[in-house]
Amino acid sequence: MASSVSTPAASALAAARSKVFGGGRKDGMAGCRVGISRKNLGCVAMALAVDTSRFEGVPMAPPDPILGVSEAFKADTSDLKLNLGVGAYRTEELQPSVLNVVKKAENLMLEKGEFKEYLPIEGLAAFNKATADLLLGADNPVIKQGRVATLQSLSGTGSLRLAAAFIQRYFPDAKVLISSPTWGNHKNIFNDARVPWSEYRYYDPKTVGLDFEGMIADIQAAPEGSFVLLHGCAHNPTGIDPTPQQWERLADVIQEKNHMPFFDVAYQGFASGSLDEDAFSVRLFVERGLEVFVAQSYSKNLGLYAERIGAINVICSAPEVADRVKSQLKRLARPMYSNPPVHGAKIVANVVGDPTMFSEWKEEMAQMAGRIKNVRQKLYDSLSAKDQSGKDWSFILSQIGMFSYTGLNRNQSDNMTDKWHIYMTKDGRISLAGLNLAKCEYLADAIVDSFHNVN
Repeated sequence: MASSVSTPAASALAAARSKVFGGGRKDGMAGCRVGISRKNLGCVAMALAVDTSRFEGVPMAPPDPILGVSEAFKADTSDLKLNLGVGAYRTEELQPSVLNVVKKAENLMLEKGEFKEYLPIEGLAAFNKATADLLLGADNPVIKQGRVATLQSLSGTGSLRLAAAFIQRYFPDAKVLISSPTWGNHKNIFNDARVPWSEYRYYDPKTVGLDFEGMIADIQAAPEGSFVLLHGCAHNPTGIDPTPQQWERLADVIQEKNHMPFFDVAYQGFASGSLDEDAFSVRLFVERGLEVFVAQSYSKNLGLYAERIGAINVICSAPEVADRVKSQLKRLARPMYSNPPVHGAKIVANVVGDPTMFSEWKEEMAQMAGRIKNVRQKLYDSLSAKDQSGKDWSFILSQIGMFSYTGLNRNQSDNMTDKWHIYMTKDGRISLAGLNLAKCEYLADAIVDSFHNVN
C-alpha cells in the first residue's frame, strides 16, 4: 500500500484543487464546465510551487567589508564625507582619472583597427612577455632560459585564484601561510579553492610596525614545504614592508624550510615610484634559485581597475618544468573562464613595448606615488601638531604605498564614520590615495578624537 506524505506545498495544492473543482467528482465536473479543465491543473501546481522556492536554504551573504564601505559612503549626504576605504587612486581634486599614457595606447589600438578575436588560453603573447620582463628584468637569466611560466589572468584576484586551484590539485597536503593581517580577499580565495591556510605574525600593535621576529618564528615552525604568501611591496593593509636585510633573512628561512614563496605583487612602481625598486623582493628570491609563484595586477600602477588585467607567473627550476606547469595552469583556466580579455592586455603591451610611452608611464607612476607621499607627510605633520599627548605618529611616514594602518580599533573606526563621516575599513586601514592635502587637517582631527576619546 502506497503511503502519502503531507507537505505544505501538497496541502496548498489540495486546497486549490478543492477550490477550483469542488469537493467531489460531480463538483469537479461542474468546475470543468465553467472553464477550468484538468489540463490546467499543472499550471496551478506550478504557480504554487513557485511560492516555495528551491533557494529557501540560501542565506543572505554579508556585505563585502571593503566594497561595502563605498556603498555606505554614497548614502551619506554630508558635505564633510570622505571615502578612505577602497584602494583606488584619486587626483588632488579627489576624482578618478585615466593615465595619459593609457589614452595614447587606446588611441593606437583604434588607429590599428584591431579585431576582437578570442585570445589563446594563456593570453596575449606580447603582454605575457612584457609582464615577465617588468617583474624580473628583461635580462634576467630565468627568462632567457625559458624557466618562467606566465599566464595572463583576471587581474590579481584571478591570478591568485588560478594559482590556488593549482596548489589544491598538485599539492593537496600543503598549507598556505598568510600574514596577519592581510588583504581581505586572500582568505576568501584559498577557502573557495579548498586550500588550508594559517596565519603568521606580521603586525605589531605596540609599535604599529613589523613583528619581524614573530614572522620568522611562525614561518620556521610551519610544516616543511608550505606555501608562504608574501606581499611583494606596499603590504596591504598595513603599508609596512620588511627592509632589504629582513628580506634576505626571510629568504634564508624559506629556503631552509623548503617552503614555496608566493608573492602577491599589486603595486609594482606604484609604491616607491620605481618599477625596479618595488620588484626587489621577488628578484632576490629568484636570484637565490628558488621556485616562486608571483601574482601580478595592473589595476593600481596603470589605473586599469575595470580591465581586470594581471598575470600568474611561476619561476621553475628548468624549462621543461615551466612547460609542464604552464600546460596545467592552462588546463585549470579553461573551465574557469576559458581565455582572458584582450583590451587591458593590449594597453599594457603597447605601453611597455613603446619606449616613449614606457617613459611617460614611469613619469606618471612617479607622480602618483609622489602625491601619496606628500599626503602622508602632511597627515603626519597635522597629527603631530594637533595631538598634544606626546604620541609618536612617525609610523605614518615609515609605511609605504596607498594604505596606512592607523592603529585605530573597530570602535574607534566606527567613531570616524559615525561622527566624522570618514569611511574606512574596520581594521583601521585608510587609503591615502583617497585623501588630498586640503583634507589632511580634518582627518587628523578625526583620528586624534577617535584615538583618545573612544575605547
